[in-house]
Amino acid sequence: MKKGYFVLFLLSFVFCSFIFWAAPNGLLGGEAISVQKIEPFAYFCLRHKGPFSQLPEIIGRLMEESRAQNVFPAGPLMGIYFNVPGEVEPEELEWEIGFPVTPHALVQLPLEKKEWNFDQVASCLHRGPYHKTGETIATMLEWMEANGYEPSGPVLERYLDMNPQELKPEDLKTEIWIPCRKKG
Repeated sequence: MKKGYFVLFLLSFVFCSFIFWAAPNGLLGGEAISVQKIEPFAYFCLRHKGPFSQLPEIIGRLMEESRAQNVFPAGPLMGIYFNVPGEVEPEELEWEIGFPVTPHALVQLPLEKKEWNFDQVASCLHRGPYHKTGETIATMLEWMEANGYEPSGPVLERYLDMNPQELKPEDLKTEIWIPCRKKG
C-alpha cells in the first residue's frame, strides 16, 4: 500500500471513529438499540452475488481497485446486505462491500459509486465475531417490532476495527444500521 494512501486512510478512519465514539446514546458502552437520524452519504463498493465465504476475496478486489483508481475511503469498511441466509440459497445472497467516499470522487467500473439515502436507522453495536452479527440483527428486528418500527432498507454493517486480525474475535466491533420507519 502506498504510504500516502495509508496515511489518508488512517486519518479518515481515526476521524470517523472519533465521531462514532462521541455519538449520543452510548452505543459503545452498552450495545443499546436506538433509532438515530443520519445524514445521507456517498460510498463506493463492489456489488456481489454469492456466499459470504467469498467476503475476503471481494474485500481484496475492492482494495486493489480503489488503489488502482486512487479512490480514497472516507470512513470504515462497510457491508450492505440485501437478503439473508435462510431466505435464499448462499449462491443467491446479494451484498456489497465498500467505503464511504467524498461526493465528488470519481469511480470507474468495476467499482460503483452510490448514495446511502436512508436518514433514519435502528442502530446497535455488535461486539464479537463477524459471523454472529445475525444474532444482533435478529434482536434488533425484534426490538423494532416491539417499538412500532419496520425495516425500510438493507442492513448496513460498519466494521470499526482498523486491524481485526490483531484482535480476539470477541473483541471485534461492528456497528449495525437497519433503515426503519414507524409502522402505520
